[in-house]
Amino acid sequence: MPFVKALSKAELTPGKAASLNLEGRRIAIFNVNGEFYAIDDRCTHDEASLAEGYVICKDNQCVVECPWHGAHFDLKTGTALTLPAVTPVHKYNVRAEGDAIEVEL
Repeated sequence: MPFVKALSKAELTPGKAASLNLEGRRIAIFNVNGEFYAIDDRCTHDEASLAEGYVICKDNQCVVECPWHGAHFDLKTGTALTLPAVTPVHKYNVRAEGDAIEVEL
């Protein structure tokens, strides 16, 4: 599968997230202390934007908390960790190439 440029590193500074439409897919990209993660940008419980959620990192795990009902999703795997969500979100491979952040679709 090809990697496509999503945005530049300057557009996504540490601690920020972005919601993008890439080839018909709504994807949330997160910059957690210089490490990039990409998952579907729709909570599987009620379709809220996960890019608008809260990132929580502890014990070598980073999760995003859905801003509507509090479901947690693992940023590395997309796994739904807490109710009310039970279905995972799709996780995308991400890489930084020069100044670009690229997502594998």
